[in-house]
Amino acid sequence: MLSIIEAAGWPIWTIILASVISLTITLERFYSLRAPLVVPKGLLAQTLQEFRRTGASRDVIVELQRHSPLGRLFAAGLRQVGSSREVMKEAIEDEGRIVVHQLGRYLTTLGTIAAMSPLLGLLGTVIGMIEIFGSQSPAGTDPRVLAHGISVALYNTAMGLVVAIPSMMFYRHFRARVDDFLVDMEAQAVRLVEAIHGDRRGD
Repeated sequence: MLSIIEAAGWPIWTIILASVISLTITLERFYSLRAPLVVPKGLLAQTLQEFRRTGASRDVIVELQRHSPLGRLFAAGLRQVGSSREVMKEAIEDEGRIVVHQLGRYLTTLGTIAAMSPLLGLLGTVIGMIEIFGSQSPAGTDPRVLAHGISVALYNTAMGLVVAIPSMMFYRHFRARVDDFLVDMEAQAVRLVEAIHGDRRGD
């Protein structure tokens, strides 16, 4: 690996930095975007049970706020429990925008890396080509400079694609996961509102 880095020249370091950032974001998102952490099973039933037992008490709301992203939506609805159905839904929607933004944290950076890595590879390719043309002289071509220029061009192109392809795959995967969570949270929040207003049991 060290020999490849040496052969690829300095442009490869920008791609290596991008790969480290991409890997860090991917691991962090895999940990954070787990269903038990975002939309825990049984939370709706527990919330309704606690609401029927103690009402929308401050302790219940604080506990839900700290529990999970889905709990934050429930907490926003319970804060408006004395209001109309429309007001409760608006409060949940407002909180939902914040939750969705937080669930998508770092994904813009991951998408940017996926888009920019091939360009960084192209930059290395251009620099390698410049070295190749620079090796031309009236006295002939220096084989060492020519070989180094080719190495810079090919290694950077390859490494740029190696970083970009998995980054784009994980970016799309996490975006789809966030969308799935959003649909699930929205459905459960609606069930909470309807259950509180007596339209259906919700559990």
